[in-house]
Amino acid sequence: MSTHAWRKSTYCQEGEACVHISADLTKVHITDSDAAQTIVTVSHGAFAALLKSL
Repeated sequence: MSTHAWRKSTYCQEGEACVHISADLTKVHITDSDAAQTIVTVSHGAFAALLKSL
């Protein structure tokens, strides 16, 4: 994985099919596994809107 400090979702079931999140001062990075081949990067506001909609 990258140098981001990843945290695994607390709602993760067994295995690695989980959401992993890393945040810095300006962005939130989201991926779906430890492999982190695809990382979606959004602003803190966009991430807050996503959480609100869920």
